[in-house]
Amino acid sequence: MQATHYLGWDIGGAHLKAAAINPNGEIIAIYQHACPLWKGLATLHSAVGAIMQSLPKSDYRHAITMTGELVDLFAGRDDGVRQIIATMGELLPDADMLVFAGRHGLLPSNQITAAHFQDIASTNWLASAGFAAQMVGDGLFIDIGSTTTDILVLKNGRVQTQAYTDHQRLISKELVYTGIVRTAVMAVTQTAWDEGQEIGVMAEYFATMADVYRVTGELAEAHDQCDTADGAEKTIAASARRLARMIGCDFYPQELTRWQAFADNLKSQQVQKIRSACDHLERQKGGAETKPIIGAGIGRFLAQQLALEKSMPYLDFSGLCRNSAMTLLNPADCAPAVAVAYLNLAFTI
Repeated sequence: MQATHYLGWDIGGAHLKAAAINPNGEIIAIYQHACPLWKGLATLHSAVGAIMQSLPKSDYRHAITMTGELVDLFAGRDDGVRQIIATMGELLPDADMLVFAGRHGLLPSNQITAAHFQDIASTNWLASAGFAAQMVGDGLFIDIGSTTTDILVLKNGRVQTQAYTDHQRLISKELVYTGIVRTAVMAVTQTAWDEGQEIGVMAEYFATMADVYRVTGELAEAHDQCDTADGAEKTIAASARRLARMIGCDFYPQELTRWQAFADNLKSQQVQKIRSACDHLERQKGGAETKPIIGAGIGRFLAQQLALEKSMPYLDFSGLCRNSAMTLLNPADCAPAVAVAYLNLAFTI
């Protein structure tokens, strides 16, 4: 039976995201569930089951993309790709499942061989950037998520890159391993400013960037799905306490403004890392000064800040989509899932 609706899945190492669209290209549902895949495939079973139970009743054609093959549950990336495809095939009943294989586009799962694994592994960024390129033409695509940041130059409707693996993209600076939730503070900087003094930051897993953005008030509750560094609550006070530990201090409620300033400094250092990669890519690929920055991911408020600082127009990824869903999530929160859903629709036309 031909599907009447189209579902895109983005299977990450920490989250599972899904987007459903109808035959008219309208987004009817968006989901994000915590899915700490390093704990075992049972987490994927649970997250997929929860989404399937919440979907509007219809027939669906499924398409998947992934980054979860990187987790240390698997012996290697090929093993991860193989196991994730097999698991999703088991979990999606009667599914005519498609798999996003990077430069090869969508392929039926029954046509996937080991030769495709390298093109499937961690290419969700190419789905969303490619979709943005088709819709916008030229620009600078920045997707800032919970764990990583993807930066791609778009020209003439195409993604300008010769780097397709994570290793290549770390070299090219199109992949910056920093995000607004899971990234450890010690991975962002070794020094920070506190009360007018520069101070070393402890190389301890005491706090994450989620603590920073809770204290600055920029992390939405719907996006705050990962455990804290100490397993304690996610309040502003608890987050400030974890940040204080990073420089050998205790937190006292009357000093909250001190830790708000400290969080602002850590934020500015993370933004500088992203800005530096953007500047490098613009120099390498001919610049995009008069083109928009297209922001995606739950941390796209930082992309919007960069656009303002660079005097460039800003375009939210959600503006490229037809959204009829009344959900807590925005299409830009789950850009790769949305992109493969649209590719899924195009595949059947």
